[in-house]
Amino acid sequence: MNLLNLFEQGGVLMYPILLCSLIAGVVIIERALVLRKAKTDIGRFMMRLRSVMQKGGVLAGLNFCSKSDAPIAKILKKGLGKYSEGHERVREAIENAGKEEAFHLEHRLGILASVAGIAPLLGFLGTVTGMIAAFRSIEQLGGAVNPSQLAGGIWEALLTTAFGLFVGIPAYGFYNYFVTKVGRFVFEMESASEEFLDLVRSGKLEDAGAASSATAQAGDELEDEEYFTKKR
Repeated sequence: MNLLNLFEQGGVLMYPILLCSLIAGVVIIERALVLRKAKTDIGRFMMRLRSVMQKGGVLAGLNFCSKSDAPIAKILKKGLGKYSEGHERVREAIENAGKEEAFHLEHRLGILASVAGIAPLLGFLGTVTGMIAAFRSIEQLGGAVNPSQLAGGIWEALLTTAFGLFVGIPAYGFYNYFVTKVGRFVFEMESASEEFLDLVRSGKLEDAGAASSATAQAGDELEDEEYFTKKR
């Protein structure tokens, strides 16, 4: 007996379980791609950003952050955009951008958690309704049933539970894995943001842009290209 035959014998509730498995698969693939894209060596990124800003000032930092799609680059870019408005505005911009990026990283994880809980429950519901039908048949026959027939009805009723768990367990595992990764990303972004704010508060960027020469800027652009090339 193949998987398709087992699916057909599981009853109508096998279709919602199948839908849950498809949703979970799509969310898992989509979140894996998003988190892979968001992955970056934040320590190395901050070292490079600090070097760029100390040489070229705020404008150089903005240009550097604009070349990256990493969440930390987007956050610090928002902060640099408010640099002329004062340190508090920089902090506010970073906090708001951080919340936005955290939301994007956590997006759809709730769907995966729901699938992890709903799929087994649908399986249990299918088993309960199947058992009710089996025992109702026993009652209608006055108890005169073949034990093999009763066993057949029971194992068919248990199919939905097995399929529901087969979908729910991996979904729950991936949910916990993604939550852990997102938590690590958020922690690293918070640490990098604090490091950046310390650099802003130090006041070392005020005259950095004026101090950089055209040759130095060209050299910085070349180094930036090398950095992002190696990152890929």
